[in-house]
Amino acid sequence: MKADNQTQFTQYENDMQLSRRTILRTLVGGALLSATGSAFAAQCDITVPEVLSQRYPDPLIDVLDPSFNKYRLYASSIERLAAGFRWAEGPVWFGDGQYLLFSDIPNNRIMRYDNLTGQTAVYRENANYSNGLARDKQGRLLTCEHLTRRLTRTEYDGSVTVLADSYEGKPLNSPNDIAVQANGAIWFTDPAFGINGYYEGEKAKAEQPTAVYRLDPKNENLERVLDDLLMPNGIAFSPDEKYLYIVGRFPESPVVREIFRYEVGENGTLSHKTHFFDGGENGTLDGIAIDEDGNIWAGWGSITNSKGGLSKDMDGVIVINPQGKQIAHIHLPERCGNLCFGGEKNNRVFMTAGHSLYALYVETRGA
Repeated sequence: MKADNQTQFTQYENDMQLSRRTILRTLVGGALLSATGSAFAAQCDITVPEVLSQRYPDPLIDVLDPSFNKYRLYASSIERLAAGFRWAEGPVWFGDGQYLLFSDIPNNRIMRYDNLTGQTAVYRENANYSNGLARDKQGRLLTCEHLTRRLTRTEYDGSVTVLADSYEGKPLNSPNDIAVQANGAIWFTDPAFGINGYYEGEKAKAEQPTAVYRLDPKNENLERVLDDLLMPNGIAFSPDEKYLYIVGRFPESPVVREIFRYEVGENGTLSHKTHFFDGGENGTLDGIAIDEDGNIWAGWGSITNSKGGLSKDMDGVIVINPQGKQIAHIHLPERCGNLCFGGEKNNRVFMTAGHSLYALYVETRGA
């Protein structure tokens, strides 16, 4: 970045005003680059990410079990790619365009991070307080919308098709997160976060139990597959799709979020629910992604403890192996709401966390 542009850039950061023509750059600037590097970045219009730690291996990557070492790249650090959001969520990777889309829920917009230029800009304004994003089997964008309490699909021509907005004649709560099966079935969670207040949607009374739904791939009929979890949230399939993992709360312990695992039947039924991972009372689970070896990468953050304070050093992403053991903790300065794999080789973890977008290269790929 050129020095004479620094003042203007800082003003953009302070105002936090993004538009389709305003690029959100990270906070690092020339302080992390040599003079030659700064000139090169300016000439090529590349936004250099902010590196949270200056040494290798990155001390913010906490290995809790030796099995995680096979996934850790010693010459890779956590990078802040963009900042200035109010609550970043729901990332999805578009490999054919080399870009990432993610929601900035309270600001009512979908953001676009360009992997080739490092630039971030508004992709869609007035996004109905979108949350979880995904792609269907034809590559079209799927969007969970809080404000309209619906699941939509963006067609190739840019028009929007409503896939689900009610069940048995009553409106959904606020669709939250999505998982798409190889057969084209679309699964989504429907807690009440978007109707609990005005910050992430519109305050309204829930007319449905918090539940998980499935859109049949043949006729797009909507079916409720379970309603025995409180506030179901993150959702993802194992690599072989034999299991479905869902973040939620059990009625007997409504404060603690857990990851529940279900066996998936050929006809879309769920059975043999197990308590896969207990988040405990000091941290809370959110969105999840699964790698090719079946490890669960989960958004994680501190919550108010019994003394009324926040647990220290809890924010970031935790990695859990297929046996339910935590093997790593990727520490971030903010609570992570969701994440996904992407990048040119599908070996980069993109993490939407509070006000920022972070990324880390790893030695595994998304399932």
